[in-house]
Amino acid sequence: MIRTLQSGQQCQVRIASVTGESTLLYSTHRILLEAPNWTLDGRSLILNGDGKLWRLDITSGTLIEIPLGGIPDLNNDHVLAPDGESIFLSANDGHIYRAPLTGGHAQRITPDDGSFHFLHGVSPDGAELAYVGIGGGDFRQPGRLMTIASDGGAPARVNVGEGHCDGPEYSPDGKWLYLNTESFSTEPGHAQVARIRVDGTGFEQLLESKTVDWFPHLSPDGQYASYIRFPSGTQGHPADLPVAVVLVSTGDWKTPLHTWPLFGGQGTLNVNSWSPDSEHFAYVAYPPATQTED
Repeated sequence: MIRTLQSGQQCQVRIASVTGESTLLYSTHRILLEAPNWTLDGRSLILNGDGKLWRLDITSGTLIEIPLGGIPDLNNDHVLAPDGESIFLSANDGHIYRAPLTGGHAQRITPDDGSFHFLHGVSPDGAELAYVGIGGGDFRQPGRLMTIASDGGAPARVNVGEGHCDGPEYSPDGKWLYLNTESFSTEPGHAQVARIRVDGTGFEQLLESKTVDWFPHLSPDGQYASYIRFPSGTQGHPADLPVAVVLVSTGDWKTPLHTWPLFGGQGTLNVNSWSPDSEHFAYVAYPPATQTED
């Protein structure tokens, strides 16, 4: 379940600006890094790669492993706690953990309920987590929107229909969960961006498009959102295909402010990667040997 780069493929960690620029921060042929989070001090990105957790210094471009204990290999679903001192992590055993951001022993949060738990959101007060539950670990089944107290307890389902959903993330004011869902379409895999109030009311589609749209992430000030756009007909969020990272105003989801085409998909923008000042966000591209992005 640990992804690796193909022969000649490059991993590029990039930073996009709300004014339209995209700059290369870090590149490697050695390790496949995924899903950047931006630390609250604005100095680093947190990524997973090779089943481990890594800190990438934005000024120096230095990549350092964050040592963790008591947790299996990681996947690309991890989110910083609002306190900026710890991080919530999904692991390949299907459970969610919490660990110090500086490294140390991780504590498991989710129960042995027969489900796989894929973390995506932490409420602004740090009290609750939003995740996707896959019943019985059967990935032929659609994911369900679930919440759980951040210190553990009984999970609760938030009903967003019978279609597969993913990427649930709290709005900065804590009133909404933003996600992608197939509930608005009968076409297999046709995920669209939506939101629902945390109390389970007000489920609404935010953008109707012919593309397959995943992982909406709101900026800390709530003014912008980024998401990843897959080609029409895509099922799931696979790796290694032409996609685009899109920036919109949350006041107008239908009109992109900027679009960045790239080769990627899985790992590119799985979690919220906005900077604390809401002026930049990070993403990852994986150009093959025949294609290098400047």
